[in-house]
Amino acid sequence: MSKTEKVQLHVPALEELCVVLQSGLQTNFAEVQVSVVECPDLTKEPFQFPVKGLCGKPRITDVGGVPYLVPLAKKEKEYDMNVISKEVELPGGFLLGAGAVASRVVGMNAEMMPLVLTEVEGRPAVNGSYFSSINPSNGQCLQEKYSDKFSDCHFGLMANLYACEGKPGKVIEVRAKQRTGEQSFVTALRKTLEGHYPDKSIALGGTFVIQKGKAKIHIMPREFSVCPLNTDDDVNNWLKHFEVNAPLICQSVLVSKDPGLDLRVEHTHLFSHHGEGGHYYIDTTPDIVEYVGYFLPAEYVYRIDRPTETHGVGRD
Repeated sequence: MSKTEKVQLHVPALEELCVVLQSGLQTNFAEVQVSVVECPDLTKEPFQFPVKGLCGKPRITDVGGVPYLVPLAKKEKEYDMNVISKEVELPGGFLLGAGAVASRVVGMNAEMMPLVLTEVEGRPAVNGSYFSSINPSNGQCLQEKYSDKFSDCHFGLMANLYACEGKPGKVIEVRAKQRTGEQSFVTALRKTLEGHYPDKSIALGGTFVIQKGKAKIHIMPREFSVCPLNTDDDVNNWLKHFEVNAPLICQSVLVSKDPGLDLRVEHTHLFSHHGEGGHYYIDTTPDIVEYVGYFLPAEYVYRIDRPTETHGVGRD
């Protein structure tokens, strides 16, 4: 494991964040309600996470990065969730977010929706993750439960993760209906924070549900590109895009401002209980879409195995 860089983030009071987000999101959605609530029991429907809540020492990490995928994949880049939890100084912690599978383990390239309660002495890891690939028989989305096929907690190339103790507690609840602006739900959150706190780095991590409507996603092909992907157009032409149906459970990490760590400033993956999942872009039914999300501001960001050669391609 290459060196881990740690930066303390600005953490406003939850009540302050509610006021800021309420005001900002109203420019992008017709109906908005932001409040401080008790985190719902995330072991229950529709989440079915391996922990009850999002609270307890919240932090985020950016592991690896897109430069390990494009222009050409560095398949040797592989990480272990159990090791990552120790790198972010939270052994036995809960990790959720967006990343790529370890192709060595899964036997192909695929999108990963990590949901891992990492191991601690006397307790094995609980891997509730999902992954989505292109079904070779029909070219459609194939979502599978990680634990149904693999007990392994490895992933590959990159991930943006929110880590916590998985405890109940107070969180920010964001409800939004009918998108009137051009920004996705995640981008609207991030841009609001960026605009209100221009000189500070604030990160949010958590989960949200698209309760009504449809969303645009992508899934990476099962085989890595043998031709260099040098531009955003190259990447988008290689990816497979789909429109998927609510309800969709999303897991997201966003940062208002990169504190000099070459971060991916937002990254969201989603899964469903009807077999659709992948990398979230935006809803495609703005008139009827409904979101409800639960988030906490992170205290620290940990940059793990930052690529020495970097670029801005493929980070949408």
